[in-house]
Amino acid sequence: MALAFTINKSNMIDSKDALPGRMMKQPTAEHHFINGRPLTLDVPELMSVAIFGMGCFWGVERIFWGLTGVHLTMVGYASGFTPNPTYQEVCTGKTGHNEVVRVVFDPRLISYDALLQVFWESHDPTQGMSQGNDVGTQYRSGIYYFDEGQRLSVEASKVLYQKQLLDNQYGKITTEVICAGKFYFAEDYHQQYLAKNPMGYCGIGGTGVVCPVSLPA
Repeated sequence: MALAFTINKSNMIDSKDALPGRMMKQPTAEHHFINGRPLTLDVPELMSVAIFGMGCFWGVERIFWGLTGVHLTMVGYASGFTPNPTYQEVCTGKTGHNEVVRVVFDPRLISYDALLQVFWESHDPTQGMSQGNDVGTQYRSGIYYFDEGQRLSVEASKVLYQKQLLDNQYGKITTEVICAGKFYFAEDYHQQYLAKNPMGYCGIGGTGVVCPVSLPA
């Protein structure tokens, strides 16, 4: 564990200094603990995908799995350098990854804009490389879009929410907004963690500032 203290975990590591990782995928749960659906990267017909980082992924996943129109949630690691990282490696700050939730949703029942509103309102996107008491690059605010439509929605909502935050004495949004890259599943015990451990830790909390994103009628 001494490795975790050899760098400042609030600074993003350079790709050349990242841990080497491995070719083999890390094992994870086979089915979603709540709805029993296969925990897979396959996306059913007419469904869409979103990926968000908002701090510790245990609490973030719980926010999204209960939304009407969300078909499947899973936690994992994104926007880093190390292939197939372990949780312990991510926690060192030497993989570059963010803790994220991957949301498979039915856009006929819940829009991407509605998910963005939940994203902005459910954490503090001005905290840089931390969220609440959790400090490190793995806890950064992040949105990882899949197409130009999602990117435009993200940028529009960010402008709107930035104004609201400034009006309420908050600072500049630090959310990482980039095209979605490789998603790596987190280990079995992390999936739907707070359903398995209802009294478990959750450090997620919003600012109380409403995001003025238009919701479907």
